[in-house]
Amino acid sequence: MSFFEIYIQGLGIIMILMTFLWIVSVFKTNASIVDPFWGFAYVLAAIWYFLQTSGSDPRSFIVLILVVVWGMRLSVFLGWRNAGKGEDFRYQQFRKDYGENRYWWVSFFQVFLLQGILAWLISSPLLAAMYYSNAEPLGVIDFIALAIWVVGFIFEAGGDWQMARFKSKPENKGKVLNKGFWKYTRHPNYFGDAAVWWGFGLFGIAAGSYITFLSSILMTFLLLRVSGVSLLERTLKDKKPEYKEYIKKTSAFIPWFPKK
Repeated sequence: MSFFEIYIQGLGIIMILMTFLWIVSVFKTNASIVDPFWGFAYVLAAIWYFLQTSGSDPRSFIVLILVVVWGMRLSVFLGWRNAGKGEDFRYQQFRKDYGENRYWWVSFFQVFLLQGILAWLISSPLLAAMYYSNAEPLGVIDFIALAIWVVGFIFEAGGDWQMARFKSKPENKGKVLNKGFWKYTRHPNYFGDAAVWWGFGLFGIAAGSYITFLSSILMTFLLLRVSGVSLLERTLKDKKPEYKEYIKKTSAFIPWFPKK
């Protein structure tokens, strides 16, 4: 099969998952159940890409393993973090804006269809790294990609763990975490997520595909301007008085030494 045929099939796989989640969300009146499955959608797509390309080369195996590790870690963490907390405030606000009688079907397009399409678009370097891999043996770019992925994964997983540990202590309620990874960037988890996908983009380049690198740029844009940094900081400025001082001292995204 051609690259495009396998890629379109990947869209079908992801949308089956998203449609099922949407149906469950209607009965549970909770659209935020989609969040823990963001990483899992990539795992499903990567497994499908791997099976359809019959990848037996080292790059295909490496990329598949990295996607499974990243995606399952993210899904398990978000599932654990959101367990028993009800619907996220963002979706509750959407529900108020559109009205309860309309939002059950609006949510399919606004949340599930949109996230499914975005996940599919962003997954293109995974298919590229597997589909074209036999044409290019492992090289320097692959090792650079792996190094960037490892750094990103450490920041993302480490940042999530540090924040979860910080929030678990009642005395920290309303305070700002400014230690560990959070000392060098206000959003180590988002920076780490972006780095992970720059790593996947480089694996695609190493296999000989350059256009799919646009997916890494798309993921970074989403994290910075749409659902990540900008959205969260608007909320934190109002909820935590210390956060404005934290902003003055700490890099917003790329890790750097804090200002004095």
